[in-house]
Amino acid sequence: MPKPTPKHAPNTDLLFSGSDWNFKTLSRAYDAIEALAVEELHLDTYPVQMEIISSEQMLDAYSSVGMPLMYRHWSFGKHFLHQELMYRKGGRGLAYEIVINSNPCVVYLMEENTMALQALVTAHAALGHNHFFKNNYLFQQWTDAGAILGYLDFAKGFITRCEERHGVAAVEAILDAAHALMEQGVFRYRRPPKLSSEKQREGVRERLEYEERTYNDLWRTLPPAKGGDKAEDARDGSPERKKALNLPEENLLYFLEKNSLILEPWQREILRIVRVIAQYFYPQRQTQVMNEGCATFVHYTLMNALFDRGRISEGAMLEILRNHSNVVFQPGYDDPRFSGINPYALGLDMMQDIQRISTEPTQEDRDWFPEFAGNGNWREVLLDAWANYRDESFIRQYLSPTLIRKWRMFVLSDAANESFYKVASIHNERGYENVRAALAHSYDIGANRSDIQVVDVDLLGDRQLRLQHKVNDGIVLEPNSRDATLRHIRSLWGYEVSLEGVDARTGSRIYECSTRQVAG
Repeated sequence: MPKPTPKHAPNTDLLFSGSDWNFKTLSRAYDAIEALAVEELHLDTYPVQMEIISSEQMLDAYSSVGMPLMYRHWSFGKHFLHQELMYRKGGRGLAYEIVINSNPCVVYLMEENTMALQALVTAHAALGHNHFFKNNYLFQQWTDAGAILGYLDFAKGFITRCEERHGVAAVEAILDAAHALMEQGVFRYRRPPKLSSEKQREGVRERLEYEERTYNDLWRTLPPAKGGDKAEDARDGSPERKKALNLPEENLLYFLEKNSLILEPWQREILRIVRVIAQYFYPQRQTQVMNEGCATFVHYTLMNALFDRGRISEGAMLEILRNHSNVVFQPGYDDPRFSGINPYALGLDMMQDIQRISTEPTQEDRDWFPEFAGNGNWREVLLDAWANYRDESFIRQYLSPTLIRKWRMFVLSDAANESFYKVASIHNERGYENVRAALAHSYDIGANRSDIQVVDVDLLGDRQLRLQHKVNDGIVLEPNSRDATLRHIRSLWGYEVSLEGVDARTGSRIYECSTRQVAG
Protein backbone atom coordinates (compact mmCIF):
# COMPACT_ATOMS: atom_id res chain seq x y z
CA MET A 1 0.00 0.00 0.00
CA PRO A 2 1.57 3.36 -1.05
CA LYS A 3 2.46 5.83 1.65
CA PRO A 4 0.41 9.07 1.73
CA THR A 5 2.24 12.12 0.42
CA PRO A 6 3.13 14.57 3.23
CA LYS A 7 1.34 17.90 2.98
CA HIS A 8 4.63 19.77 3.04
CA ALA A 9 6.06 17.87 0.06
CA PRO A 10 7.02 20.14 -2.85
CA ASN A 11 4.72 20.26 -5.85
CA THR A 12 6.78 18.98 -8.77
CA ASP A 13 4.21 20.31 -11.27
CA LEU A 14 5.04 23.93 -10.44
CA LEU A 15 6.62 25.86 -13.29
CA PHE A 16 8.85 27.70 -10.82
CA SER A 17 9.38 28.26 -7.12
CA GLY A 18 10.71 31.39 -5.52
CA SER A 19 11.43 34.72 -7.17
CA ASP A 20 14.74 33.83 -8.86
CA TRP A 21 14.81 32.80 -12.50
CA ASN A 22 17.17 31.62 -15.20
CA PHE A 23 16.80 31.07 -18.92
CA LYS A 24 15.83 27.43 -18.45
CA THR A 25 12.98 28.47 -16.13
CA LEU A 26 11.87 31.19 -18.55
CA SER A 27 11.82 28.71 -21.43
CA ARG A 28 9.85 26.16 -19.42
CA ALA A 29 7.29 28.77 -18.37
CA TYR A 30 6.94 30.11 -21.91
CA ASP A 31 6.33 26.63 -23.36
CA ALA A 32 3.62 25.92 -20.79
CA ILE A 33 1.94 29.32 -21.24
CA GLU A 34 2.04 29.07 -25.04
CA ALA A 35 0.52 25.57 -25.04
CA LEU A 36 -2.27 26.73 -22.75
CA ALA A 37 -2.88 29.84 -24.88
CA VAL A 38 -3.44 27.68 -27.96
CA GLU A 39 -5.58 25.16 -26.08
CA GLU A 40 -7.62 27.58 -23.96
CA LEU A 41 -7.88 30.73 -26.12
CA HIS A 42 -7.02 29.48 -29.63
CA LEU A 43 -4.40 32.21 -30.10
CA ASP A 44 -2.38 32.52 -33.31
CA THR A 45 0.97 34.25 -32.85
CA TYR A 46 4.25 35.12 -34.56
CA PRO A 47 7.39 33.26 -33.42
CA VAL A 48 8.77 34.97 -30.28
CA GLN A 49 12.23 36.35 -29.63
CA MET A 50 12.69 37.23 -25.95
CA GLU A 51 15.41 39.63 -24.79
CA ILE A 52 16.44 40.41 -21.20
CA ILE A 53 17.40 44.05 -20.62
CA SER A 54 18.42 46.27 -17.72
CA SER A 55 16.56 49.32 -16.40
CA GLU A 56 18.94 51.64 -18.27
CA GLN A 57 18.33 49.74 -21.50
CA MET A 58 14.59 50.02 -20.85
CA LEU A 59 14.97 53.80 -20.48
CA ASP A 60 16.95 53.85 -23.71
CA ALA A 61 14.16 51.91 -25.44
CA TYR A 62 11.66 54.48 -24.12
CA SER A 63 13.67 57.32 -25.66
CA SER A 64 13.72 55.74 -29.13
CA VAL A 65 9.97 55.00 -29.23
CA GLY A 66 10.53 51.40 -28.14
CA MET A 67 12.31 50.25 -31.29
CA PRO A 68 15.36 47.96 -31.11
CA LEU A 69 17.08 49.81 -33.98
CA MET A 70 16.80 53.55 -34.38
CA TYR A 71 18.74 56.41 -35.93
CA ARG A 72 20.25 59.14 -33.77
CA HIS A 73 18.47 62.40 -33.02
CA TRP A 74 18.81 64.94 -30.21
CA SER A 75 15.17 64.55 -29.16
CA PHE A 76 15.80 60.92 -28.18
CA GLY A 77 18.62 61.96 -25.86
CA LYS A 78 16.45 64.68 -24.33
CA HIS A 79 13.67 62.18 -23.75
CA PHE A 80 16.12 59.71 -22.19
CA LEU A 81 17.41 62.30 -19.69
CA HIS A 82 13.86 63.28 -18.71
CA GLN A 83 12.74 59.69 -18.21
CA GLU A 84 15.90 58.82 -16.26
CA LEU A 85 15.46 61.82 -13.96
CA MET A 86 11.84 60.89 -13.26
CA TYR A 87 12.80 57.27 -12.61
CA ARG A 88 15.69 58.09 -10.27
CA LYS A 89 13.53 60.49 -8.25
CA GLY A 90 10.72 57.95 -7.97
CA GLY A 91 8.36 60.07 -10.05
CA ARG A 92 7.55 57.16 -12.32
CA GLY A 93 8.18 53.45 -12.67
CA LEU A 94 9.33 51.48 -15.67
CA ALA A 95 7.31 49.16 -17.85
CA TYR A 96 7.75 45.49 -17.03
CA GLU A 97 8.17 44.77 -20.74
CA ILE A 98 8.19 46.21 -24.25
CA VAL A 99 6.87 44.30 -27.24
CA ILE A 100 7.63 45.02 -30.90
CA ASN A 101 5.15 44.44 -33.73
CA SER A 102 7.52 42.41 -35.86
CA ASN A 103 7.97 38.92 -37.24
CA PRO A 104 9.49 37.37 -35.17
CA CYS A 105 7.78 39.25 -32.34
CA VAL A 106 10.50 40.80 -30.14
CA VAL A 107 9.73 40.99 -26.40
CA TYR A 108 11.99 42.82 -23.95
CA LEU A 109 11.79 41.64 -20.33
CA MET A 110 13.31 43.56 -17.41
CA GLU A 111 16.07 41.62 -15.67
CA GLU A 112 14.84 43.04 -12.31
CA ASN A 113 11.48 41.25 -12.66
CA THR A 114 10.74 38.31 -10.37
CA MET A 115 9.88 34.97 -11.98
CA ALA A 116 6.18 35.42 -11.21
CA LEU A 117 6.27 38.77 -12.97
CA GLN A 118 8.21 37.29 -15.90
CA ALA A 119 5.44 34.72 -16.33
CA LEU A 120 2.79 37.44 -16.21
CA VAL A 121 4.43 39.68 -18.81
CA THR A 122 5.24 36.69 -21.02
CA ALA A 123 1.53 35.90 -21.23
CA HIS A 124 0.69 39.60 -21.64
CA ALA A 125 3.21 40.54 -24.34
CA ALA A 126 4.54 37.40 -26.01
CA LEU A 127 1.05 35.95 -26.45
CA GLY A 128 -1.62 38.64 -25.95
CA HIS A 129 -0.05 41.55 -27.81
CA ASN A 130 1.55 39.14 -30.27
CA HIS A 131 -1.80 37.63 -31.26
CA PHE A 132 -3.36 41.07 -31.64
CA PHE A 133 -0.50 42.35 -33.82
CA LYS A 134 -0.70 39.34 -36.12
CA ASN A 135 -4.48 39.16 -36.52
CA ASN A 136 -5.99 42.66 -36.27
CA TYR A 137 -6.94 44.03 -39.70
CA LEU A 138 -5.37 47.45 -39.11
CA PHE A 139 -1.93 45.97 -38.49
CA GLN A 140 -2.34 43.61 -41.43
CA GLN A 141 -3.29 46.44 -43.80
CA TRP A 142 -1.05 49.27 -42.59
CA THR A 143 2.16 47.66 -41.31
CA ASP A 144 4.61 45.03 -42.50
CA ALA A 145 5.77 43.04 -39.47
CA GLY A 146 8.14 40.91 -41.51
CA ALA A 147 10.08 43.84 -42.96
CA ILE A 148 10.14 46.51 -40.21
CA LEU A 149 13.33 45.35 -38.44
CA GLY A 150 15.26 45.10 -41.70
CA TYR A 151 13.97 48.50 -42.75
CA LEU A 152 15.01 50.11 -39.45
CA ASP A 153 18.49 48.64 -39.88
CA PHE A 154 18.64 50.19 -43.35
CA ALA A 155 17.33 53.53 -42.02
CA LYS A 156 19.86 53.70 -39.20
CA GLY A 157 22.76 52.96 -41.54
CA PHE A 158 21.51 55.37 -44.20
CA ILE A 159 21.16 58.32 -41.82
CA THR A 160 24.58 57.59 -40.31
CA ARG A 161 26.12 57.72 -43.80
CA CYS A 162 24.27 60.98 -44.50
CA GLU A 163 25.73 62.50 -41.32
CA GLU A 164 29.22 61.47 -42.37
CA ARG A 165 28.80 62.86 -45.88
CA HIS A 166 26.65 65.98 -45.39
CA GLY A 167 27.24 66.83 -41.72
CA VAL A 168 25.21 66.28 -38.56
CA ALA A 169 23.65 69.78 -38.70
CA ALA A 170 22.25 69.29 -42.21
CA VAL A 171 20.74 65.91 -41.36
CA GLU A 172 19.39 67.22 -38.05
CA ALA A 173 17.61 70.10 -39.81
CA ILE A 174 15.74 67.66 -42.08
CA LEU A 175 14.87 65.35 -39.18
CA ASP A 176 13.63 68.27 -37.05
CA ALA A 177 11.23 69.34 -39.79
CA ALA A 178 10.14 65.77 -40.56
CA HIS A 179 9.50 64.96 -36.89
CA ALA A 180 7.38 68.11 -36.56
CA LEU A 181 5.17 66.78 -39.39
CA MET A 182 4.89 63.14 -38.30
CA GLU A 183 1.23 63.56 -37.28
CA GLN A 184 0.51 64.63 -40.85
CA GLY A 185 2.82 62.02 -42.36
CA VAL A 186 0.47 59.03 -42.48
CA PHE A 187 -2.02 57.58 -44.92
CA ARG A 188 -5.38 57.46 -43.20
CA TYR A 189 -7.68 56.47 -46.03
CA ARG A 190 -5.58 54.51 -48.49
CA ARG A 191 -3.12 51.71 -48.01
CA PRO A 192 0.55 52.75 -47.84
CA PRO A 193 3.10 51.07 -50.11
CA LYS A 194 4.73 47.91 -48.74
CA LEU A 195 8.19 48.10 -47.21
CA SER A 196 10.90 47.03 -49.59
CA SER A 197 12.97 43.86 -49.34
CA GLU A 198 16.74 43.85 -48.94
CA LYS A 199 17.17 43.51 -52.72
CA GLN A 200 14.89 46.50 -53.31
CA ARG A 201 16.72 48.52 -50.65
CA GLU A 202 19.96 47.84 -52.50
CA GLY A 203 18.25 49.24 -55.59
CA VAL A 204 17.22 52.31 -53.57
CA ARG A 205 20.83 52.91 -52.58
CA GLU A 206 21.96 52.66 -56.20
CA ARG A 207 19.18 55.00 -57.35
CA LEU A 208 20.06 57.57 -54.67
CA GLU A 209 23.70 57.50 -55.69
CA TYR A 210 22.71 58.07 -59.32
CA GLU A 211 20.31 60.90 -58.46
CA GLU A 212 22.93 62.61 -56.34
CA ARG A 213 25.38 62.48 -59.24
CA THR A 214 22.82 63.93 -61.64
CA TYR A 215 21.00 66.29 -59.23
CA ASN A 216 20.34 69.74 -60.71
CA ASP A 217 20.40 72.58 -58.20
CA LEU A 218 18.81 74.97 -60.71
CA TRP A 219 15.37 74.74 -59.09
CA ARG A 220 16.62 76.55 -56.00
CA THR A 221 17.52 79.62 -58.08
CA LEU A 222 14.31 80.02 -60.07
CA PRO A 223 12.39 83.23 -59.23
CA PRO A 224 8.63 83.01 -58.59
CA ALA A 225 6.37 83.79 -61.54
CA LYS A 226 4.35 86.99 -61.46
CA GLY A 227 1.08 88.09 -63.02
CA GLY A 228 -0.62 86.70 -66.12
CA ASP A 229 -2.88 83.74 -66.52
CA LYS A 230 -0.71 81.47 -64.38
CA ALA A 231 -1.29 83.61 -61.29
CA GLU A 232 -5.03 83.50 -61.95
CA ASP A 233 -4.87 79.69 -62.32
CA ALA A 234 -3.01 79.46 -59.02
CA ARG A 235 -5.79 81.28 -57.22
CA ASP A 236 -8.61 79.34 -58.85
CA GLY A 237 -6.90 75.94 -58.91
CA SER A 238 -6.61 74.08 -62.20
CA PRO A 239 -8.46 70.72 -62.17
CA GLU A 240 -5.92 69.25 -64.59
CA ARG A 241 -3.03 70.32 -62.40
CA LYS A 242 -4.65 68.89 -59.29
CA LYS A 243 -5.35 65.62 -61.06
CA ALA A 244 -1.75 65.34 -62.23
CA LEU A 245 -0.50 65.84 -58.65
CA ASN A 246 -3.18 63.56 -57.12
CA LEU A 247 -4.57 66.41 -55.04
CA PRO A 248 -5.87 66.74 -52.43
CA GLU A 249 -3.17 64.76 -50.59
CA GLU A 250 -3.63 63.77 -46.94
CA ASN A 251 -0.01 62.66 -46.34
CA LEU A 252 2.03 65.87 -46.17
CA LEU A 253 5.41 64.16 -45.79
CA TYR A 254 4.67 61.96 -48.80
CA PHE A 255 3.76 64.98 -50.93
CA LEU A 256 6.91 66.85 -49.93
CA GLU A 257 9.05 63.81 -50.55
CA LYS A 258 7.68 63.34 -54.06
CA ASN A 259 7.19 66.96 -55.19
CA SER A 260 9.52 69.35 -53.35
CA LEU A 261 11.73 71.17 -55.86
CA ILE A 262 14.59 71.89 -53.47
CA LEU A 263 15.22 68.60 -51.69
CA GLU A 264 18.18 66.50 -52.65
CA PRO A 265 17.72 62.72 -53.06
CA TRP A 266 19.18 61.89 -49.62
CA GLN A 267 16.81 64.41 -48.00
CA ARG A 268 13.81 62.81 -49.73
CA GLU A 269 14.86 59.41 -48.42
CA ILE A 270 15.00 60.76 -44.85
CA LEU A 271 11.45 62.07 -45.22
CA ARG A 272 10.41 58.62 -46.39
CA ILE A 273 12.08 56.98 -43.37
CA VAL A 274 10.24 59.25 -40.94
CA ARG A 275 6.84 58.74 -42.58
CA VAL A 276 7.33 54.94 -42.69
CA ILE A 277 7.93 54.99 -38.93
CA ALA A 278 4.91 57.27 -38.41
CA GLN A 279 2.78 54.86 -40.46
CA TYR A 280 4.05 51.91 -38.43
CA PHE A 281 2.70 53.44 -35.20
CA TYR A 282 -0.58 54.69 -36.69
CA PRO A 283 -2.62 51.49 -36.01
CA GLN A 284 -1.40 51.41 -32.40
CA ARG A 285 -2.97 54.82 -31.75
CA GLN A 286 -6.30 53.47 -33.02
CA THR A 287 -6.30 50.25 -30.98
CA GLN A 288 -4.91 51.07 -27.54
CA VAL A 289 -8.00 49.94 -25.61
CA MET A 290 -8.35 46.77 -27.69
CA ASN A 291 -4.62 45.95 -27.76
CA GLU A 292 -4.04 46.42 -24.04
CA GLY A 293 -7.41 44.88 -23.22
CA CYS A 294 -6.60 41.80 -25.29
CA ALA A 295 -3.17 41.38 -23.65
CA THR A 296 -4.59 41.91 -20.15
CA PHE A 297 -7.48 39.49 -20.72
CA VAL A 298 -5.02 36.89 -22.04
CA HIS A 299 -2.60 37.15 -19.11
CA TYR A 300 -5.41 37.16 -16.53
CA THR A 301 -7.12 34.13 -18.07
CA LEU A 302 -3.92 32.13 -18.56
CA MET A 303 -2.47 32.85 -15.12
CA ASN A 304 -5.71 31.76 -13.45
CA ALA A 305 -5.84 28.62 -15.61
CA LEU A 306 -2.25 27.74 -14.65
CA PHE A 307 -3.06 28.30 -10.98
CA ASP A 308 -6.18 26.10 -11.19
CA ARG A 309 -4.02 23.33 -12.73
CA GLY A 310 -1.44 23.55 -9.95
CA ARG A 311 1.34 25.01 -12.11
CA ILE A 312 1.64 28.25 -10.10
CA SER A 313 1.90 28.45 -6.31
CA GLU A 314 -0.39 30.54 -4.11
CA GLY A 315 2.44 32.93 -3.25
CA ALA A 316 3.28 33.50 -6.93
CA MET A 317 -0.41 33.96 -7.76
CA LEU A 318 -0.78 36.61 -5.06
CA GLU A 319 2.14 38.52 -6.56
CA ILE A 320 0.65 38.18 -10.04
CA LEU A 321 -2.73 39.47 -8.86
CA ARG A 322 -1.11 42.42 -7.10
CA ASN A 323 0.70 43.44 -10.28
CA HIS A 324 -2.44 42.83 -12.32
CA SER A 325 -4.45 45.08 -9.99
CA ASN A 326 -1.87 47.86 -10.34
CA VAL A 327 -2.16 47.67 -14.13
CA VAL A 328 -5.98 47.87 -14.25
CA PHE A 329 -6.42 50.44 -11.48
CA GLN A 330 -8.83 53.21 -12.54
CA PRO A 331 -8.78 56.38 -10.38
CA GLY A 332 -12.04 58.27 -9.99
CA TYR A 333 -12.56 61.52 -11.87
CA ASP A 334 -12.02 63.47 -8.63
CA ASP A 335 -8.83 61.58 -7.72
CA PRO A 336 -5.57 63.59 -8.11
CA ARG A 337 -4.15 60.64 -10.04
CA PHE A 338 -6.93 60.73 -12.66
CA SER A 339 -5.64 61.35 -16.19
CA GLY A 340 -8.43 59.80 -18.23
CA ILE A 341 -9.78 56.31 -18.82
CA ASN A 342 -7.25 53.54 -18.24
CA PRO A 343 -7.22 51.52 -21.51
CA TYR A 344 -6.14 48.36 -19.63
CA ALA A 345 -9.14 48.63 -17.31
CA LEU A 346 -11.75 49.47 -19.95
CA GLY A 347 -10.45 46.89 -22.42
CA LEU A 348 -10.35 44.09 -19.83
CA ASP A 349 -13.82 44.93 -18.48
CA MET A 350 -15.34 44.93 -21.96
CA MET A 351 -13.76 41.59 -22.87
CA GLN A 352 -14.78 39.95 -19.60
CA ASP A 353 -18.27 41.38 -20.15
CA ILE A 354 -18.40 39.71 -23.58
CA GLN A 355 -17.48 36.45 -21.83
CA ARG A 356 -20.30 36.99 -19.30
CA ILE A 357 -22.88 37.88 -21.96
CA SER A 358 -21.98 34.73 -23.93
CA THR A 359 -22.35 32.43 -20.94
CA GLU A 360 -24.70 34.09 -18.39
CA PRO A 361 -26.78 36.75 -20.17
CA THR A 362 -29.58 38.78 -18.66
CA GLN A 363 -32.69 39.73 -20.60
CA GLU A 364 -31.14 43.17 -21.12
CA ASP A 365 -28.07 41.54 -22.67
CA ARG A 366 -30.29 39.47 -24.99
CA ASP A 367 -32.04 42.64 -26.14
CA TRP A 368 -28.78 44.51 -26.81
CA PHE A 369 -26.63 41.64 -28.15
CA PRO A 370 -28.97 39.05 -29.69
CA GLU A 371 -26.26 37.80 -32.08
CA PHE A 372 -24.10 36.24 -29.35
CA ALA A 373 -25.89 36.51 -25.96
CA GLY A 374 -26.08 33.03 -24.43
CA ASN A 375 -24.34 31.22 -27.29
CA GLY A 376 -21.57 30.05 -24.94
CA ASN A 377 -18.85 30.59 -27.54
CA TRP A 378 -17.12 33.63 -26.05
CA ARG A 379 -13.75 32.64 -27.56
CA GLU A 380 -15.10 32.98 -31.08
CA VAL A 381 -16.70 36.35 -30.29
CA LEU A 382 -13.45 37.70 -28.83
CA LEU A 383 -11.28 36.36 -31.66
CA ASP A 384 -13.60 38.03 -34.16
CA ALA A 385 -13.53 41.33 -32.24
CA TRP A 386 -9.73 41.30 -31.91
CA ALA A 387 -9.40 40.70 -35.64
CA ASN A 388 -12.00 43.06 -37.09
CA TYR A 389 -12.41 46.12 -34.86
CA ARG A 390 -10.56 49.18 -33.66
CA ASP A 391 -11.27 51.12 -30.44
CA GLU A 392 -13.99 53.36 -31.85
CA SER A 393 -15.97 50.59 -33.57
CA PHE A 394 -15.36 48.07 -30.74
CA ILE A 395 -16.84 50.41 -28.12
CA ARG A 396 -19.73 51.36 -30.40
CA GLN A 397 -20.53 47.68 -30.95
CA TYR A 398 -19.82 46.00 -27.60
CA LEU A 399 -20.09 48.48 -24.69
CA SER A 400 -23.04 47.19 -22.65
CA PRO A 401 -25.50 48.97 -20.32
CA THR A 402 -24.08 46.81 -17.50
CA LEU A 403 -20.62 48.31 -17.96
CA ILE A 404 -22.00 51.83 -18.41
CA ARG A 405 -23.67 51.48 -15.01
CA LYS A 406 -20.58 49.91 -13.43
CA TRP A 407 -18.37 52.78 -14.64
CA ARG A 408 -21.08 55.37 -13.86
CA MET A 409 -20.53 57.03 -17.21
CA PHE A 410 -22.27 60.23 -18.25
CA VAL A 411 -22.00 62.80 -21.04
CA LEU A 412 -21.15 66.46 -20.49
CA SER A 413 -22.32 69.03 -23.01
CA ASP A 414 -19.89 71.96 -23.34
CA ALA A 415 -21.33 74.81 -25.41
CA ALA A 416 -18.95 77.70 -26.16
CA ASN A 417 -21.69 80.31 -25.63
CA GLU A 418 -22.59 79.05 -22.14
CA SER A 419 -20.68 79.53 -18.88
CA PHE A 420 -21.53 76.08 -17.48
CA TYR A 421 -21.44 72.40 -18.38
CA LYS A 422 -24.66 70.47 -18.89
CA VAL A 423 -25.10 66.79 -18.05
CA ALA A 424 -26.64 65.69 -21.34
CA SER A 425 -26.93 61.93 -20.68
CA ILE A 426 -26.45 59.61 -17.71
CA HIS A 427 -26.28 55.81 -17.19
CA ASN A 428 -29.99 55.10 -17.52
CA GLU A 429 -32.30 53.65 -20.14
CA ARG A 430 -32.53 56.88 -22.13
CA GLY A 431 -28.82 57.65 -21.91
CA TYR A 432 -27.12 54.34 -22.80
CA GLU A 433 -26.98 54.96 -26.56
CA ASN A 434 -25.71 58.53 -26.18
CA VAL A 435 -23.06 57.55 -23.62
CA ARG A 436 -21.79 54.75 -25.82
CA ALA A 437 -21.74 56.92 -28.94
CA ALA A 438 -19.94 59.75 -27.14
CA LEU A 439 -17.27 57.45 -25.71
CA ALA A 440 -16.74 55.76 -29.08
CA HIS A 441 -16.42 59.15 -30.78
CA SER A 442 -13.69 60.16 -28.33
CA TYR A 443 -11.56 57.27 -29.65
CA ASP A 444 -12.08 58.18 -33.32
CA ILE A 445 -8.72 59.52 -34.54
CA GLY A 446 -10.29 60.88 -37.70
CA ALA A 447 -12.54 63.14 -35.63
CA ASN A 448 -9.97 64.14 -33.02
CA ARG A 449 -6.80 64.69 -35.06
CA SER A 450 -6.24 67.74 -37.23
CA ASP A 451 -7.21 67.07 -40.84
CA ILE A 452 -4.72 69.10 -42.93
CA GLN A 453 -4.33 68.38 -46.64
CA VAL A 454 -2.42 69.72 -49.60
CA VAL A 455 -5.11 71.14 -51.89
CA ASP A 456 -3.17 73.01 -54.60
CA VAL A 457 0.22 74.13 -55.90
CA ASP A 458 1.30 75.55 -59.27
CA LEU A 459 4.78 74.21 -59.93
CA LEU A 460 5.11 76.33 -63.07
CA GLY A 461 3.72 79.48 -61.43
CA ASP A 462 4.30 80.98 -58.01
CA ARG A 463 4.96 77.51 -56.49
CA GLN A 464 3.06 78.48 -53.33
CA LEU A 465 1.96 75.39 -51.42
CA ARG A 466 -1.70 75.69 -50.40
CA LEU A 467 -2.89 73.69 -47.41
CA GLN A 468 -6.38 73.35 -46.02
CA HIS A 469 -7.40 72.56 -42.43
CA LYS A 470 -10.91 71.18 -41.98
CA VAL A 471 -12.11 72.63 -38.68
CA ASN A 472 -14.40 70.42 -36.55
CA ASP A 473 -16.63 71.96 -33.86
CA GLY A 474 -14.90 75.32 -34.22
CA ILE A 475 -11.59 74.02 -32.78
CA VAL A 476 -8.75 75.81 -34.57
CA LEU A 477 -5.01 75.16 -34.35
CA GLU A 478 -2.95 76.69 -31.54
CA PRO A 479 -1.27 79.73 -33.19
CA ASN A 480 2.32 79.27 -31.93
CA SER A 481 2.44 75.58 -32.79
CA ARG A 482 0.74 76.21 -36.14
CA ASP A 483 3.21 78.93 -37.14
CA ALA A 484 6.22 76.84 -36.10
CA THR A 485 4.94 73.93 -38.16
CA LEU A 486 4.40 76.17 -41.19
CA ARG A 487 8.02 77.28 -40.94
CA HIS A 488 9.12 73.63 -40.98
CA ILE A 489 7.00 73.00 -44.08
CA ARG A 490 8.51 76.09 -45.70
CA SER A 491 12.03 74.78 -45.06
CA LEU A 492 11.19 71.52 -46.85
CA TRP A 493 9.17 73.07 -49.67
CA GLY A 494 11.43 76.06 -50.35
CA TYR A 495 8.64 78.51 -51.28
CA GLU A 496 5.69 80.20 -49.60
CA VAL A 497 3.17 78.04 -47.75
CA SER A 498 -0.39 79.12 -46.95
CA LEU A 499 -2.93 77.47 -44.66
CA GLU A 500 -6.67 78.01 -44.87
CA GLY A 501 -9.05 76.86 -42.15
CA VAL A 502 -12.53 75.94 -43.38
CA ASP A 503 -15.55 74.67 -41.49
CA ALA A 504 -15.80 70.90 -42.07
CA ARG A 505 -19.60 71.07 -42.38
CA THR A 506 -20.29 74.27 -44.29
CA GLY A 507 -17.00 74.83 -46.13
CA SER A 508 -16.91 78.48 -45.08
CA ARG A 509 -13.51 80.06 -44.42
CA ILE A 510 -12.63 80.57 -40.75
CA TYR A 511 -9.03 81.78 -40.95
CA GLU A 512 -6.08 82.04 -43.31
CA CYS A 513 -2.35 82.46 -42.69
CA SER A 514 0.91 82.01 -44.58
CA THR A 515 4.64 81.79 -43.98
CA ARG A 516 4.95 85.35 -45.25
CA GLN A 517 2.82 86.52 -42.32
CA VAL A 518 4.65 84.21 -39.90
CA ALA A 519 8.04 85.55 -40.98
CA GLY A 520 6.74 89.10 -40.66
